[in-house]
Amino acid sequence: MPYVLGAVSRANLKGVHPDLVRVVERAISISKIDFKVIEGVRSRERMMENYGKGRTAAQLAAKGIPAKYAQPSVAKVTWLADPFNSKHAVQKDGYGHAVDCVIAPYDWKEGPGWRLMYDAFMEAARIEKVRVRWGRDWDEDGVIGEKGESDGPHFELVR
Repeated sequence: MPYVLGAVSRANLKGVHPDLVRVVERAISISKIDFKVIEGVRSRERMMENYGKGRTAAQLAAKGIPAKYAQPSVAKVTWLADPFNSKHAVQKDGYGHAVDCVIAPYDWKEGPGWRLMYDAFMEAARIEKVRVRWGRDWDEDGVIGEKGESDGPHFELVR
């Protein structure tokens, strides 16, 4: 029996580009492991919250982000130089171009399940004829994490 997206996953796909939604839907239907979509489009506030993780108030001020978002003692979440240049933000076409997914049993520890999710996404992208990149393989060479890529939940459209 194939896996299906639940209500939370479907809600988290609201505002995501239809091409990526098709890939996510195809991926879950062919996946050997269950997963859910935990985030699609991010609000500006959410981007500031994420950027504040692992950064001081002074570092945030340099990017025009209020000090209230500074969380220097928390692990850094984003490595973007521009906190608002995220594929999760609404792009010029009016859609978000990224999703974050987590495998069941909804655990952040990377293991073999992450590769199974990646395999399903890449096969789904091939079937749907949509170019997608994984956050553990930014250069799309099929070698996972060789340059320190570590964003296992992240999949984005390549345009």
